[in-house]
Amino acid sequence: MHGSDTPPASFPPNGPTDPVGLQGFAVLLRRMNAEFNRIAQEFAQAHGLHLTDVQALIAILDAGAQPGGDGDDEGPMTPGRLRRRLNLTSGAMTACLDRLERSGHVHRVRASDDRRVVHLHYAEAARELARDYFQPLARSTDAARASFTRSELQVVVRFLGAMNEELDRLRR
Repeated sequence: MHGSDTPPASFPPNGPTDPVGLQGFAVLLRRMNAEFNRIAQEFAQAHGLHLTDVQALIAILDAGAQPGGDGDDEGPMTPGRLRRRLNLTSGAMTACLDRLERSGHVHRVRASDDRRVVHLHYAEAARELARDYFQPLARSTDAARASFTRSELQVVVRFLGAMNEELDRLRR
């Protein structure tokens, strides 16, 4: 909210029209999540992938990029971490990685210090393909961000971080 930290008096607290109440947050988060899922599904269809494959690509791309993830986010993604992240069986994870490797989206690389460990890397050509496809979303995100001050964005980032921590707790 711009200007004031309190909603206008016409909004009952936590009622259906309270923009900062639980229901208001839930509606906005569901709507945003549905749009992200729609865009991901369209990317998957356009590139002959499953939605799970796109979720795997996102997890591989983000591995180690954000502090305070699942407590297991150090370094490159491994098949085991990815399997736990996506809640897949070993067989489903292998099938997903096989599809992603065959389509040129990921590379499996054995760790030099322990050949039993496999790291998953997003292929550069596939990264460029995704960057081009998601450029309109990036521009829209940047346009939305531009309408907020840095201090407002810091609050948004703090909220999103806290939400992700709560979601990680629910997962466990």
